[in-house]
Amino acid sequence: MTISRRTLLVSALPAVCLATAAQPRDLPPGTVAANVSGFKTPDWRAHFSSRRNGMILVDTGPRCLFFWSEDLAVFRLYPCSVPIREEYTRRGRTTVIDKVEAPSWRPTAGMLKRNPDWPTYVPPGPGNPMGSHALYLGWPAFRIHGTHDDNKIGRRSSSGCFGLYNPQIAELFGLTRIGTQVRVI
Repeated sequence: MTISRRTLLVSALPAVCLATAAQPRDLPPGTVAANVSGFKTPDWRAHFSSRRNGMILVDTGPRCLFFWSEDLAVFRLYPCSVPIREEYTRRGRTTVIDKVEAPSWRPTAGMLKRNPDWPTYVPPGPGNPMGSHALYLGWPAFRIHGTHDDNKIGRRSSSGCFGLYNPQIAELFGLTRIGTQVRVI
């Protein structure tokens, strides 16, 4: 299997971000440290009033998804894809209402209007834009899901959903449960 330089760099991003944030450097007085990663780990309390069922924060600016377990023993940071246009972006609070392994996909009526050559149904598998796993949100037609197209991660590339690399959505799928809180900012 050949891995592109971009795929390698983007897949290593969470580890680089966490390592950068975890290792403060001693700098001479007056020196400004460059923020290489561009990510700041938010305090969950700024976004959620409780830890019940765990928490997912999707930050559409830097295009990343944060996960905290209910007991705070698990924290993850994943690069993600976000909606291609602002009008497709839904912000606010919801919850995970369903979890599906090997999801099928049906484009919305709006997607089919914009792309009349698209199929009306795609079964699970390599050609499915939902990837290997999907977390269904309380907002109709919005999901956190995998993708078989690694070029979408870290970009504005979806019609409303948030995409992760398939290995990362599989991990997140295992960490979340029905009722996990979700906030999109």
